[in-house]
Amino acid sequence: MDRRTFIGLAAAGAVLPRRLSGLDWWPRQETRRHTLRHPAIVSGEGLTLTARPALVDAGPDLVDAWTLNGAVPSPTIRLRRGQTARIDLVNELPEHTILHWHGLAVPQEADGHPRLAIGPGQRYAYEFRILNRPGTYWYHPHTHGVTAAQTYKGMGGFLIVEDDDEEPYGLPSGEYEIPLILQDKRLGGSLSLAYGLGMPHDRMHGYLGDTAFTNGVADATVDVSRSRYRLRILNGSNARIFDLGLSNGDPLVLIGGDGGLLEAPVRMERIMLAPAERVDVLVDFSGRRPGERVMLRSLAFDVPGMMGMMGMPMGRGRGRGGMMMGMGGSAQGTAMDLLELIVQDSPKEPGPPPPARFSTVPGRGRVTGATPRRTFTFSSSMTMGSGQPSHTINGKTFELERVDERVPARQTEVWTFVNDSELPHPVHVHAGQFRVLARTGGRNRVMPWETGLKDTVLTMPGERVDVAVRFVHEGLFLLHCHNLEHEDMNMMLNFEVYT
Repeated sequence: MDRRTFIGLAAAGAVLPRRLSGLDWWPRQETRRHTLRHPAIVSGEGLTLTARPALVDAGPDLVDAWTLNGAVPSPTIRLRRGQTARIDLVNELPEHTILHWHGLAVPQEADGHPRLAIGPGQRYAYEFRILNRPGTYWYHPHTHGVTAAQTYKGMGGFLIVEDDDEEPYGLPSGEYEIPLILQDKRLGGSLSLAYGLGMPHDRMHGYLGDTAFTNGVADATVDVSRSRYRLRILNGSNARIFDLGLSNGDPLVLIGGDGGLLEAPVRMERIMLAPAERVDVLVDFSGRRPGERVMLRSLAFDVPGMMGMMGMPMGRGRGRGGMMMGMGGSAQGTAMDLLELIVQDSPKEPGPPPPARFSTVPGRGRVTGATPRRTFTFSSSMTMGSGQPSHTINGKTFELERVDERVPARQTEVWTFVNDSELPHPVHVHAGQFRVLARTGGRNRVMPWETGLKDTVLTMPGERVDVAVRFVHEGLFLLHCHNLEHEDMNMMLNFEVYT
């Protein structure tokens, strides 16, 4: 069936496969899976990224997307520590856009603040030196009010920093290293990446989908050899939290987080990943039988406190089709199959195991009782009368030019993120990375994937998270929730770093 016939049948109300219909009472059918796409790899020196609409292959068929250089996902940029990136953004979209280099410590003019957004037909030149450790970073739009829509429609890709420090560890590379952007999309009754906030629920909880996409492909599958792989995993969703695990019960060997390698590998049965967070994991297929199928899954989980928000229970959904009544997406905490990995009939080549320890993760300065402290309280509620959500930090909504905090450069501070709402808030700090010191309330501990450098940390309802920050670059930067609907609805503030 070609794309035109498919759309015509859908418009006429024809019977659709269960994968697209979302009708829970239909008989379950075997999900048709589609070959994983590997993004193009490019250098960050002399690169031009053109933002433009394009028709891309989503697996079952072609979809209209918003792209960088005509592809979803956007190209993977590889740079070395100490290298200078020179990247031009050309805007061929019908609205303003700008790109943020997520997790990188860059000057204010390169950070992608929404006040720098360029209009249709304009160009923006980025130039910045790579100061970060080797690790898995990414880039995405940061245009105020439409960040969620532009990201959902396809814009965003990896920026991988490398140097010689990782080479002695013998970690999988080349074809044995697979970057994975995990997302959820709301297909409903048609194969489309159209985005629209039709219900207050979407503005309150964020835009939750019903179908797993990996590297821009719905219900993806990939062949793997009988070897050890390094998976660089990014949660690129608007609002979906993934609780990662493998269907065969094998561990995910956690080796890295937002800011590069941890101090030592950790064997994990499950890893919770909020929007914008990254992990690097090792998975060993050398002991698997040829033809065996292993599923990377998001396991079912509950979010504390999310009963009763707008009258809708959340968590422990029933997989695809387990929708929020009339809301169009599966509940937060719904189990989802993310990526099928099929073991090939190939020689067994496990490769070297990871070392017992990696290099020491740098700190963010010495913390004492005299260290300056700031508290940021993230609140979400329904506005009386209007029935519309309100998302605030310290009781305020974002204003483009207002400076909310002034922070001295090169001085360590402790920032506390307080979640006093009934919704999860992944908190993201621009201008560099931080160390997570403590979590009180809720899960009440620092999670293994939070022990390295971070730029985004999940605060569940009732939690307080203390982080140590220290900034190098002067200028105006952002602190915000990385639930993109919350961000677009002004859960964001400006802080100015000064000397």
